[in-house]
Amino acid sequence: MRTRLVPFAALILALVALATGAGSAQAAGYRYWSFWDLAGDTWTYATQGPASAHPGDGSVQGFRFAVSADSKDAATPRSAPSFEAVCGATPTKDGTKRVALVIDFGTPQDAGQGDTPPAQRTACAQVPPDATSADALAAVAKPLRYNSAALLCAIGGYPRAGCGEQVGDTAPKAAPAAKDSGSGPSVGLLAGVAAVLALGAAAVWQSRRRRS
Repeated sequence: MRTRLVPFAALILALVALATGAGSAQAAGYRYWSFWDLAGDTWTYATQGPASAHPGDGSVQGFRFAVSADSKDAATPRSAPSFEAVCGATPTKDGTKRVALVIDFGTPQDAGQGDTPPAQRTACAQVPPDATSADALAAVAKPLRYNSAALLCAIGGYPRAGCGEQVGDTAPKAAPAAKDSGSGPSVGLLAGVAAVLALGAAAVWQSRRRRS
C-alpha cells in the first residue's frame, strides 16, 4: 500500500506547489508618457522623441500616459481625431505651422498613488516652422516636466511626481467568475488538485476492499 501511495503523494505535492506558486509572478512595466504619430486613423509609436521630431504642418501627434512593458504593448491615445477636427478653427499664419496634439492622461488604473488623471484633451499648436514636437507641446500644455536624461515626465503638471518608474503586475486581471488575486492558487488549479485527491481516495478505498 505504501509503495502505491508514494507516486500518488508526490503528484499531490507537485500539484499543490504549482497551485500555490501560480499567480505569484508579476510582469514588470513602466509608468510613462508614450509618443505617437497619427496616419489616417491609426496611431504608430514614434521613432523619435518629442525633442528630436520636427512635425510638418498638418501633422497629428499624440501623447498617452499609461503603464506598459515596452513599445510593443504601449497603450495608444484613446481617440484619433483628424487634423481638421483639432486645428480647423485655427487660421493659418505666415511663418508658422499648425500641429494637432492629442493628450491622453490615461486611466485611474494607470495613475500613481494619489493621482487622478485629467480628461483627455486636444489642442492645436501654432509654432515656428522649425519647432519640435516638444516645442509644440510646450505651447499648449504647460507645465512640462523632464528628468535629467531629458525624459518627458509630466504634461500639464501630470503626474505630480515620478518619471518612468517601474511598476509590477501589469498583466490583465482575471474575469470575476475566475478571480485570481495573484497571491494564491487559481481556481482551476485548486479544482484540479481536488479532483486528484478524490481519485486518490477512491483508489485507496478500492485497494482496502480487495485486501479485506
